[in-house]
Amino acid sequence: MKNARSVSLMQSLMPAALAVVLAVGSPGFNIWLGLLAMLGVSSAHLAMNLADDYFDYRADMLGDRDKVVRKGFRAMMVKYPYLTDGSETPSSLLRAICCMLGFAALCGVGVFLCRLSTGGFSGPDGCWWIVALAAAAGFLGLFYSAPPFKFAYRGLGEPLIGFVFGPLLMLGCFYSAAGRVSPEVVWVSSAVGLLVLNILYTHSFIEIAGDAESGKMTLARLLGNSGLRLAAAWAFNLLPYLIIVCGAVLQKLEPAYLAVLFALPRSLWLCSSLRDFARGNTGVPDMPPLILGAMRGWERYKAMGIDWFMMRWLTARNITGAFCGIIAVAKLLSLVI
Repeated sequence: MKNARSVSLMQSLMPAALAVVLAVGSPGFNIWLGLLAMLGVSSAHLAMNLADDYFDYRADMLGDRDKVVRKGFRAMMVKYPYLTDGSETPSSLLRAICCMLGFAALCGVGVFLCRLSTGGFSGPDGCWWIVALAAAAGFLGLFYSAPPFKFAYRGLGEPLIGFVFGPLLMLGCFYSAAGRVSPEVVWVSSAVGLLVLNILYTHSFIEIAGDAESGKMTLARLLGNSGLRLAAAWAFNLLPYLIIVCGAVLQKLEPAYLAVLFALPRSLWLCSSLRDFARGNTGVPDMPPLILGAMRGWERYKAMGIDWFMMRWLTARNITGAFCGIIAVAKLLSLVI
């Protein structure tokens, strides 16, 4: 759990939980199947994190980052320490990945069998949805770092993860809990997918020097210059709010969902911070401003010298958490008011 960076689980758990909440009130709602889907998603997410470490280790990403630091640039050096210090081996890492993926598959099979018994396989609400969504997410997740596709090394990693952890994940969890899909979850998952994309984009934005040294083509590198990179950051941060506003205006979403605008100051702070970073001001406040949300273990991050990275990355994560949490509360309130 520690090596798999469980701190990043909000990236998958919040969208998954939101999808289950959106399913509340549906005729076929089953909370247990929704929770089982969430458990499987979490296990698959941790496995993907470990797989990313495995393939980065084989590509010697840490060695490339050391070159960047020696050239005078900042780079994230805390990467797969359990491999570099010898406490784990690539073989034991592969076993952990397989175990986590196996557990995720068992969760998926459980949901599939239950939905097969109630709704059948074919038809608009058939459980073929589970097979299609799981197959797409599994393929994209596996080849995020793995050859021959290595999407994360071709500038496609961020959009891919946004699609997997947004529409694919939320449609899958919604179907697991409700036994059908709905236009509402499509609207919301599109916005959430952009915010998940933004978590990875923020990472690649501030790690561009290390990625350039290693030859890893991220979306930030693919955009070419700081102007385009900043424009993309603003787009990924602001478009999700616009989607919710449009959905509410067009009466596709509950008006109460407009409460997500309370999270907008976090997005504005992050864009401003990335602008400063692009100008060479990599520093951050000594303590995280309250407006950015909880950042547990902050003193440890400062001691490790990665506060400049973690404040920006955790802000991107907290934006997603606040966005999902606000919509979930608004949905539940709309059911009782």
